[in-house]
Amino acid sequence: MRAYVALDAEGLQRLRDGGPARGTRVVAASEDEQDEFDAMAEAAEHGPVVAAAEVEATDEVITLAEVEALHVDVDGSGDLAWYATQEVDVVLALLHP
Repeated sequence: MRAYVALDAEGLQRLRDGGPARGTRVVAASEDEQDEFDAMAEAAEHGPVVAAAEVEATDEVITLAEVEALHVDVDGSGDLAWYATQEVDVVLALLHP
Protein backbone atom coordinates (compact mmCIF):
# COMPACT_ATOMS: atom_id res chain seq x y z
CA MET A 1 0.00 0.00 0.00
CA ARG A 2 1.12 3.55 -0.55
CA ALA A 3 1.68 5.63 2.56
CA TYR A 4 2.68 9.26 2.86
CA VAL A 5 5.11 9.70 5.74
CA ALA A 6 5.99 13.10 7.18
CA LEU A 7 9.67 13.37 8.00
CA ASP A 8 11.91 15.96 9.56
CA ALA A 9 15.56 16.49 8.62
CA GLU A 10 16.72 13.93 11.18
CA GLY A 11 14.42 11.23 9.78
CA LEU A 12 15.49 11.99 6.23
CA GLN A 13 19.14 11.80 7.30
CA ARG A 14 18.51 8.35 8.80
CA LEU A 15 16.98 7.19 5.53
CA ARG A 16 19.92 8.53 3.55
CA ASP A 17 22.35 6.77 5.88
CA GLY A 18 20.59 3.43 5.32
CA GLY A 19 18.56 3.28 8.50
CA PRO A 20 14.84 3.20 9.15
CA ALA A 21 12.77 6.30 9.88
CA ARG A 22 9.45 6.85 11.57
CA GLY A 23 7.04 9.72 11.01
CA THR A 24 3.38 10.58 10.89
CA ARG A 25 1.90 8.18 8.37
CA VAL A 26 -1.17 8.95 6.26
CA VAL A 27 -2.84 6.44 3.94
CA ALA A 28 -5.26 7.55 1.23
CA ALA A 29 -8.90 6.51 1.52
CA SER A 30 -8.63 4.96 -1.94
CA GLU A 31 -6.34 4.90 -4.97
CA ASP A 32 -8.28 7.80 -6.43
CA GLU A 33 -5.96 10.65 -7.44
CA GLN A 34 -7.77 13.16 -5.24
CA ASP A 35 -7.61 10.86 -2.21
CA GLU A 36 -3.87 10.37 -2.80
CA PHE A 37 -3.37 14.13 -3.06
CA ASP A 38 -5.36 14.73 0.12
CA ALA A 39 -3.29 12.14 2.02
CA MET A 40 -0.03 13.72 0.85
CA ALA A 41 -1.27 17.20 1.84
CA GLU A 42 -2.30 15.92 5.28
CA ALA A 43 1.13 14.36 5.81
CA ALA A 44 2.75 17.67 4.80
CA GLU A 45 1.06 19.29 7.79
CA HIS A 46 3.23 17.14 10.06
CA GLY A 47 6.70 17.67 8.63
CA PRO A 48 8.75 19.50 6.04
CA VAL A 49 9.26 16.40 3.88
CA VAL A 50 6.72 13.84 2.74
CA ALA A 51 8.03 10.46 1.64
CA ALA A 52 5.71 8.52 -0.65
CA ALA A 53 6.43 4.89 0.20
CA GLU A 54 5.13 1.46 -0.74
CA VAL A 55 4.82 -0.40 2.56
CA GLU A 56 3.09 -3.32 4.18
CA ALA A 57 0.03 -2.39 6.22
CA THR A 58 1.75 -3.26 9.50
CA ASP A 59 5.05 -1.43 8.86
CA GLU A 60 5.76 1.20 11.48
CA VAL A 61 8.97 2.48 9.93
CA ILE A 62 10.17 3.03 6.38
CA THR A 63 13.49 2.62 4.63
CA LEU A 64 14.79 4.48 1.59
CA ALA A 65 14.29 1.31 -0.47
CA GLU A 66 10.52 1.65 0.09
CA VAL A 67 10.38 5.33 -0.78
CA GLU A 68 9.31 6.16 -4.32
CA ALA A 69 9.53 9.95 -4.12
CA LEU A 70 10.10 12.85 -1.77
CA HIS A 71 7.84 15.91 -1.68
CA VAL A 72 8.88 19.26 -0.20
CA ASP A 73 7.30 22.71 0.08
CA VAL A 74 10.44 24.57 -1.02
CA ASP A 75 8.99 28.08 -1.23
CA GLY A 76 6.40 28.15 1.54
CA SER A 77 3.51 28.24 -0.94
CA GLY A 78 2.01 24.94 0.17
CA ASP A 79 2.75 23.40 -3.24
CA LEU A 80 4.89 20.31 -2.89
CA ALA A 81 7.82 19.86 -5.28
CA TRP A 82 8.71 16.31 -6.34
CA TYR A 83 12.20 14.89 -5.82
CA ALA A 84 13.57 11.47 -6.73
CA THR A 85 15.09 9.43 -3.94
CA GLN A 86 18.49 9.93 -5.58
CA GLU A 87 18.10 13.63 -4.73
CA VAL A 88 17.94 13.06 -0.97
CA ASP A 89 21.07 15.20 -0.45
CA VAL A 90 19.45 18.05 -2.39
CA VAL A 91 16.37 17.82 -0.17
CA LEU A 92 18.52 17.79 2.97
CA ALA A 93 20.31 20.90 1.71
CA LEU A 94 16.92 22.61 1.24
CA LEU A 95 16.12 21.90 4.89
CA HIS A 96 19.45 23.33 6.06
CA PRO A 97 20.17 26.34 3.84
